[in-house]
Amino acid sequence: MEQKINRSGLFWASCVALIVTAMTFGIRTGILGTLGEQFGLTGTQLGIVTGTAFWGFTLAQIFGGTLCDVIGMRRLIIIAFIGHVVGIALSIFATGFWSLFISTLILGIANGTVEAVCNPLVTSLFTTEKTKKLNLFHFWYPGGIVIGTLIGYFLQKEGLGWEVQMATMLVPTVIYGIMFYGKEFPVTERVATGVSTSEMFKACLNPLFIFMVICMFITASTEFGVNNWVPLFLQQGEISSLLLLTWVTLIMALGRLFLGPIVHGVVAPEKALLLSAVLSAIGIYWLSAATGYTAFAAAAVFGLGVSFFWPTMLGFVSVNLPKTGALGLALMGGAGMLCVAFALPVLGSIYDQKVAEATATGASALSGGSETLRTVIILPVFLIIAFAGLVFYMRGKEKTAH
Repeated sequence: MEQKINRSGLFWASCVALIVTAMTFGIRTGILGTLGEQFGLTGTQLGIVTGTAFWGFTLAQIFGGTLCDVIGMRRLIIIAFIGHVVGIALSIFATGFWSLFISTLILGIANGTVEAVCNPLVTSLFTTEKTKKLNLFHFWYPGGIVIGTLIGYFLQKEGLGWEVQMATMLVPTVIYGIMFYGKEFPVTERVATGVSTSEMFKACLNPLFIFMVICMFITASTEFGVNNWVPLFLQQGEISSLLLLTWVTLIMALGRLFLGPIVHGVVAPEKALLLSAVLSAIGIYWLSAATGYTAFAAAAVFGLGVSFFWPTMLGFVSVNLPKTGALGLALMGGAGMLCVAFALPVLGSIYDQKVAEATATGASALSGGSETLRTVIILPVFLIIAFAGLVFYMRGKEKTAH
């Protein structure tokens, strides 16, 4: 059976599926302001709608990770494919808050199912180079956002509506469906190594794993919380905020593609995470004060900082806590998205408050976005402290092992 498994084919099909997941984020973020205007939604309501995608993602991650070995990765991929088709169609025909809410929830479930399958699939296909392959796989998340935001930008320039932008996602959806069709899937690494289900659940109670889950809450909120709101937080006349988001995600993609293998070949994952936290804090602070085209330099620092968070967190768990298996990877991804689901409406409320305060004092409403970013900086500051502690812990653990 092993010889029938097309490792390269499965890997690249997974990458295309992740592109669809990313495009739902990139295109939805780009049309956020348009949806708010067309349907009369407040910043808080937009935050709730956007956050719904992360709720759906979290549910799919937790259940998908738990059931991955039970119902099989093939069936989960079919569920993801159907969810993407249905979610995109419902989004195109949305008429208001609740229809947007439901379609976004379905898309979130589809997106979470892709990650629930593909993360353990990648680690099972490439057991000796997990972090490297996870970085290459997750390159296609910011890569897909770049694709989505550029499509949105040029379609807007042509005067085409947001419905057309959403419809473009059906193309890569059909492609990944075809690429996965008929392929043999491997068993997960946990099953292949003989780790029982009870051992997997027990491993997920390890204090180090719990610590990483907590950190995942914050790394994901730092990355997605800022990226989701960039088009609204940084509306400046001389630059396109959508192009600024594209620039951030392009830097993220390049960081994962070119610097990821170098960093992970030289620097321990925990040290890479500490460096990421420092760069993220600097980037957010600079973004909050940047004007004009200097915002692109600030965004580059932020994008480079957050580029390593998600794949390195997963790689650290897979390498140092392998018995957690598919459930561990799913819980990590689910934890990140769950926290973002809470963070987005909160950020929307803060933004509404800051804009109201600016308006009341006669200041520009644009300052509301900058003030919101200054509030967000507490997240990477927490991570700097947490990952510094992790570096010392892992160093002590290595000395004890020797």
